[in-house]
Amino acid sequence: MAEIKQMNLALQGGGAHGAFTWGVLDRLLDEPHLEIEGVSGTSAGAVNATLLAHGLMEDGRRGAQKSLAEFWERTSHAGSIWSPLPTLPKSLIPGGDMIAAATYTIFDTLTRTFSPYELNPLDINPLRDLIAECVDFDALRSHEAIKLFLSATNVRTGRVKVFDSREVSLDVVMASACLPFLYKAVEIDGEHYWDGGYMGNPALFPFFYVCKSRDVLIVHINPMERDEVPMSAPEIMNRINEISFNGSLISELRAINFVSRLLDEGWLKDDYKDRLKKILVHSIRSDDSLEDLSVASKFNVDWAFLTDLRDRGRLAAENWLRENHKHVGRKSTVDLASNYLRSADPKGERHEVTGKEAAE
Repeated sequence: MAEIKQMNLALQGGGAHGAFTWGVLDRLLDEPHLEIEGVSGTSAGAVNATLLAHGLMEDGRRGAQKSLAEFWERTSHAGSIWSPLPTLPKSLIPGGDMIAAATYTIFDTLTRTFSPYELNPLDINPLRDLIAECVDFDALRSHEAIKLFLSATNVRTGRVKVFDSREVSLDVVMASACLPFLYKAVEIDGEHYWDGGYMGNPALFPFFYVCKSRDVLIVHINPMERDEVPMSAPEIMNRINEISFNGSLISELRAINFVSRLLDEGWLKDDYKDRLKKILVHSIRSDDSLEDLSVASKFNVDWAFLTDLRDRGRLAAENWLRENHKHVGRKSTVDLASNYLRSADPKGERHEVTGKEAAE
């Protein structure tokens, strides 16, 4: 009988691109010898994580797949009314892509000029209604089908707040997905929160203290690298957001790398080794899968587009499982130093960040 392997999932946010993560989860749920212990999510990742947990609670793996599919389908229907991008059969309408791009530019300019307190004083957010229809939060808090960790950014302190399974609520999910240019800050227990991506996209540290599994699979939505320099204002702002939203994740991976080196290179006395856990890191990167998509596409909820992203996510997960499932529980399948912690010297060459540099 094949070994059942357990792992934790870390889900990034990225608007409609979260449908890529839907596809990844859909494929992982088909894998009978892989179990999910905990999920950490931010923004669209928090939405996917909540739907996953709710579906597992109601009807196991098939319930989770159904929960995710129903939400994304409802999102597409709602988007035909609320999305800032027109829903056009672009392949049939000449200039459809240009119309969508122009519409996004106007929308982006408005949100940079006026705050949500001016543009949206009633704080209308169709996502809130969708999630409320799809998730029974009272049942979810009492069931704990999996360990859930949702990140939001405290506006007052600038620190990440991680809400766990016992605290999850509609407000918590909306706080994690609250883009400050679009929506008012979400108030929870007297504190106000913005999108968790600024300080934890997603947070990994809860896994170290709460979960038994050492394996963490990061599902990336925000590209780590881009070969071309952005030229337009929206592309520049998008790249700034990608860099800042990846910053907190890189910091945590730097710490993981440092602890791994402490353990692997014998820097610790035997008395202290048991106090540290070596984390095994895996990743599904969306850089190649989503490189052909514009920043405006993060607001595109056309059903054909969402299902295409789902299929791309399923394929990425299929490729990852085929190459790396055998390594779960045994070793990391990502070289943290070369994939996340490389730095350039003055000559333009790249070198690995050492343990000493990581500590500094």
